[in-house]
Formats: sequence, structure tokens, C-alpha cells
Amino acid sequence: MPSRDFKRTDRVGAELRRELGLLVHAAVREHGLPLMSVSDVEVTRDLDWATVWITALQPERSAEAVKALKELAVEFRRELSRSMRLRRVPELRFKYDDSVDKGERIESLLRQDAERHPGSSKDETEDAGED
Repeated sequence: MPSRDFKRTDRVGAELRRELGLLVHAAVREHGLPLMSVSDVEVTRDLDWATVWITALQPERSAEAVKALKELAVEFRRELSRSMRLRRVPELRFKYDDSVDKGERIESLLRQDAERHPGSSKDETEDAGED
């Protein structure tokens, strides 16, 4: 018997991510919220809770965005119950995903370091290839 590559929670999480992406996009337009998107959805094993990770175009307004989505969670859940074929739609918890912000910060620091020490990384890679 072949093993399953994906767990049910993974499939439900992926479907929730697609559906919530549409709902969040509509909420941004309707309620004048900061631009944001759903980066990931993690569903508990018993399918009772779903943690929805949000990224915002304006990180300084992330708290405002998450607060607004928490207020809309009941409405989103009701919409999901209509659009998805689940016996019970999980409770939604919205959290801000700061991984993109951290990545941009690291990239900025690397760029600053490269500007301070021009050619040092180029020299190191050339030296490493000569061995």
C-alpha cells in the first residue's frame, strides 16, 4: 500500500490558504485595510484551530492589519463554511509573519557590508577557487 505524501491537515491548510487569500484581499478593498496577504495556514491535527500567517506590505501597520482580521474572523469562518466542503471549519487565529521583514533586514545588512568593504567578497570567492 503506497504511503500518503500529504496529511489531511496539509491539504486542508492549503485549501484554507487559497480561500482566505481571496477573503483577505476582498476585506482589504472593502474596509480600507493595509495591503496584506496570507503567507501560510497551519491547521491543528484535530482540525479545531487554524493559525493564519499574514504578511503586510507596510510592516509598520502590521498590528492594525492583524487586529482588523481578528475582528473579521467570525465573518471569514462563516464564508468558509459556505465555500468549503468541511464538516466543521476551524477557528481562525491571525498572526503576523515577520520572516519576510527579517529577510529584508538581513539583505539590507549584507548590502551595507558590501558597500563598506567593496570587493572583499569577490576576492574571497576567487581565493577559494584557487585551492
